[in-house]
Amino acid sequence: MNSIWTLVIITAIAGVGGTGMGGVVACAFRKDSNKTVSLLLSFAAGVMTSVVCFDLLTEALHAEEQVNVWPVAAGVLIGFCVIAALNWLIDKATNHEVAHIDENHPKTADSLEELTHANHLHEHLEGRQPRSGLFLAGLVMAAAIALHNIPEGMVIGASFAGTADQMLTNRGGIVMAIVIGLHNIPEGMAVAVPLISGGMTKCRSVRITALSGAPTILGAVLGFLIGAIGPTALIISLSFASGAMLYVVFGELLPESILMWKSKLPAAVAVLGMLTGLIIIYV
Repeated sequence: MNSIWTLVIITAIAGVGGTGMGGVVACAFRKDSNKTVSLLLSFAAGVMTSVVCFDLLTEALHAEEQVNVWPVAAGVLIGFCVIAALNWLIDKATNHEVAHIDENHPKTADSLEELTHANHLHEHLEGRQPRSGLFLAGLVMAAAIALHNIPEGMVIGASFAGTADQMLTNRGGIVMAIVIGLHNIPEGMAVAVPLISGGMTKCRSVRITALSGAPTILGAVLGFLIGAIGPTALIISLSFASGAMLYVVFGELLPESILMWKSKLPAAVAVLGMLTGLIIIYV
């Protein structure tokens, strides 16, 4: 039971704390923050890749005495597809309000305004959209992010499932929690910016933004309990978590990072993040 409470505390810091921090950052939103956010996303992507490849997948492949790659491959594919479907639903629920995507425009965010949906604000300020719609967009984003955070929480729980008695010494799990917390900062900004711009007070918008990260805790407990059932369940939990994170890295973080700052530096920072993750896991 103590291990569950430890997991809840760690996940709350990553989920609620990360999205809440995004809300705080949104209160001091700066339009020239593209490069900073780009490097943050790149570094988080690199660390996530290391944790997935050198910790989660390695543990999944060796959870049983005889290595069987097929269940691991299937779990990765399922996890990838589930997160891809959730993100498709999020995009469908939010992108239709402002027509900023055309044949010459990438479907992923290439500016901080698009990443946080602050481009909605410009449309409302110019009178092309009712201001109430911006507030509604923030609530829709909060609900979407809350749903999205459940599988991310499962990643944290699965990372700790094999070391229930030594949770605080599980470097891979701790690193994954930290990286997901960093990843949640832009997500928190995406929730808070339209809420604040739609007329909600900054304090209340930060509270709602932080609460959108609470489902991460539910996902973490679920991933931990499934992984603790036995070797087969641990393989399923770890491989699903790996697939989910691989989509986050290659479907969200890296494309957004490179589009936001068209430079070689985000790629270099991603490699630096991979090396950092590798060192943390094995040193």
